[in-house]
Amino acid sequence: MSGKNTNNKNTGKNAYPINNEIQQPQVRLIGEDGEPIGIVSGKEAQELADKANLDLVMIAAQGNPPVCRIMDYGKYRFDQSKREKDQRKSQQQTLLKEVRLSLNIDDHDFMTKVGHAQKFLKAGDKVKVTIRFKGREVTHLDLGRKLMERFKQECVEYANFDEKPSKLDGRFYTAVLFPKVDKKKAVKPIKEREDSEEVQGSESKLIETAAE
Repeated sequence: MSGKNTNNKNTGKNAYPINNEIQQPQVRLIGEDGEPIGIVSGKEAQELADKANLDLVMIAAQGNPPVCRIMDYGKYRFDQSKREKDQRKSQQQTLLKEVRLSLNIDDHDFMTKVGHAQKFLKAGDKVKVTIRFKGREVTHLDLGRKLMERFKQECVEYANFDEKPSKLDGRFYTAVLFPKVDKKKAVKPIKEREDSEEVQGSESKLIETAAE
């Protein structure tokens, strides 16, 4: 539905000057249908937008003269906001999972923990590996390092490792494993990719239309 945008103050990061914010004596005007109208006075451009009950939007201030387009700016911003919101919902945030080991863990439990870590990494989550020292075990840090390196090697197919070395914090020896597959870069369904590309290109399409 088309309608005049009565709010001329645009504070959003992607906002364009509209209507009475545009004070240029001449503009290169693009019509509502995307067809170029030509160079007209700023006053005439605003009158044409008013006549169509639409907005005059400056889409290329660096042009000589600046490029404006007649459009329903409120609807454009609403649609853009909805697409961006839907895109954010579709993107899962990377989580930090934790796997805990003991210094005297048996092989069966060790491989079970490895399986959990691999599952988390394949899903795109980071994994914090923690070895807890009990009592005097804390004096055997070398055994903790060997156990940690063994765990890392079991996950090397799915993990990148923090450049910082594993560290001892009290009785906890920790390391962080990063997924080789980033959730945000994972292949999405075709419809989802199209929506994402549309959001990213929504601003540039206005200028591309003006250049045609």
